[in-house]
Amino acid sequence: MKVVVIGGTGLIGSKLVGKLNEHGHEAVAAAPNTGVNTLTGEGLAEVLKGASVVVDVSNSPSWEDEAVMNFFRTSTANLLKAEAEAGVTHHVALSVVGTDRLLESGYFRAKQAQEDLIKESGMPYSIVHATQFFEFVRGIADISTEGDTVRLSSAKIQPIYSDDVAAAVGRTAVGAPVNGVVEVAGPDVFQLDELIREALAAKNDPRTVVTDPHAPYSGAQLQETTLLPGPDAHIAETKFADWLAQQQ
Repeated sequence: MKVVVIGGTGLIGSKLVGKLNEHGHEAVAAAPNTGVNTLTGEGLAEVLKGASVVVDVSNSPSWEDEAVMNFFRTSTANLLKAEAEAGVTHHVALSVVGTDRLLESGYFRAKQAQEDLIKESGMPYSIVHATQFFEFVRGIADISTEGDTVRLSSAKIQPIYSDDVAAAVGRTAVGAPVNGVVEVAGPDVFQLDELIREALAAKNDPRTVVTDPHAPYSGAQLQETTLLPGPDAHIAETKFADWLAQQQ
């Protein structure tokens, strides 16, 4: 089948395109650098010709509250409209475990708005909720840093390797629409502060991690289980320690 991957040149998208093509599908990477812009609609009608499935793994270039909301609302609306006109029969979107529990954050409010548009569109859909990627752990440290101090909650987190996310999205894309949410997470549960300590130590990063129960996470307060998936989540195999060892 023809599968158009919006955000197909990014971290998850490029891996997803590769995996789908390996399995005999026609996966097409669609992104501004391939002439497809979901914000303006440029190139959408052309790339969607003959597509059965559209997978949206795109992300906003800006995380500022107004900009990120505009990105997800506008691009999702444009995409759903173009899909309906092209006869696409399955819309798959990648989102985040705990999105509906993180609405203090402008980014997660925008992701929730994206999900709501999909659910209300009438298009058969599947939403994949993934936990935070191993590759984003350093970014969590960076947005939580003041001077040489990283302030983080001890809330639990169950991070996942990007390859495993791409595999889960791919399985969902070639399956029947679930018209609901599928969750995927890594195999190990950490305390957020301990995870970041481990990651920084592995890179000889001199920053000090301070445990602060009130430290915000992308602007939202965390409860102990905010970032954890539910009991029915698909658990991937790659362990953080193994991935970290390969980064040395």
